[in-house]
Amino acid sequence: MDGRRRNPYELTQDTPVYVISVAAQLSGLHPQTLRQYDRLGLVSPDRTAGRGRRYSARDIELLRQVQQLSQDEGINLAGIKRIIELENQVAALQARVAELEGALDGAAAAMRQREAAVHASYRRDLVPYQEVQQTSALVVWRPRRQQQD
Repeated sequence: MDGRRRNPYELTQDTPVYVISVAAQLSGLHPQTLRQYDRLGLVSPDRTAGRGRRYSARDIELLRQVQQLSQDEGINLAGIKRIIELENQVAALQARVAELEGALDGAAAAMRQREAAVHASYRRDLVPYQEVQQTSALVVWRPRRQQQD
């Protein structure tokens, strides 16, 4: 959510508002067909306290999809149930991927900030050493003697 409080009376695609007779009319199916789809687990509407079914706009769309798969594509109800399960699984996995990508983007940004901080802490009096030609010259280094007080 975006941090704002939602209006409890705001209707969304998932708000269960339609009784079975209205859902049947909107989907073009018989109420008994909706009851059968509910028993099979194809479309499971919310229930009221008195156990009455309440369908949402998303449920109506799913009912239409079930009808289209059954009548136009010739898929049996068991196949339709499996298709719906797989579509739900794909949607859940896509949501998880988006969540992980967001976390990864955040971690990458934090790592870039840490890297920039490390680079900013480098000493500036150091210069890169570039190897020149190898020679056989011998260089002797002797530490300075400390002066005695």
